Amino acid sequence: MSIKLSTQRLILAGAAALALSVVGTVATAAEDMPALPQHDWSFKGPFGTYDRAAAQRGFQVYKEVCSACHSLDLLYYRNLTELGLTEDQVKAIAADVQVPDINDDGQPIERPGRPSDHFKKPFPNEAAAAAANGGKAPPDLSVIVKAREGGPNYVYGILTGYVPYDKLTPEQIKEFNVSKDDNFNLYFLGHRIAMPQPLDDNKVTYVDGTKATLPQEASDVVTFLAWASEPHLEARNRTGVRVILFLLVMAGLMYATKRAIWADKH
Repeated sequence: MSIKLSTQRLILAGAAALALSVVGTVATAAEDMPALPQHDWSFKGPFGTYDRAAAQRGFQVYKEVCSACHSLDLLYYRNLTELGLTEDQVKAIAADVQVPDINDDGQPIERPGRPSDHFKKPFPNEAAAAAANGGKAPPDLSVIVKAREGGPNYVYGILTGYVPYDKLTPEQIKEFNVSKDDNFNLYFLGHRIAMPQPLDDNKVTYVDGTKATLPQEASDVVTFLAWASEPHLEARNRTGVRVILFLLVMAGLMYATKRAIWADKH
């Protein structure tokens, strides 16, 4: 019995030591992380609203760059009318892709997309997505801004935080074991990220003529993804403001009523 207890204690001690080692490694990595860039987002705060022009440009960035690898499973093409696009524009955007369907004979076909369709996935399934991306499927972006700690600043930091190998210091190369084939990102935990730098200056040509710098593209696509993650934010903010105003008015009326009732009691 004593031998069994000793063995159990050794196992528990080893597990505890391993856990402490992992926690220490994560803590050390976190300490190496620079502060996220603080961007001035129009949608932050109780009165926040989405910049429709920025979100439309962000959709263009997603469509021309990000959609090659990342899905938006929770969005329908019809949702784009909420960004200010016309129904005809949405119909044209949807019709530009071929989506799988079943014909009247029950046979699988592909047809032009409709506004009622979900955004088309870049891969038929997760296994295919993983096979095309080094063994790991790219994450869906529907709620990426809400899902990551740091929210829009984190996503913006990732998109703008790539450092070319020839710009790294010898200390960074040694400490993080970076090779010329790795992608180094200032704001990614551990700094080596599987995704190559997706954006760069003039990666897209904006239809509204805006100069397509890397920060501009990153800011625009984050605005679009923030809207995708929380499309009802503006309505909720308006409701919140109305509730606060109602409570303030009610508090004033209650105070005035109290004064009127108790005025002759003193």
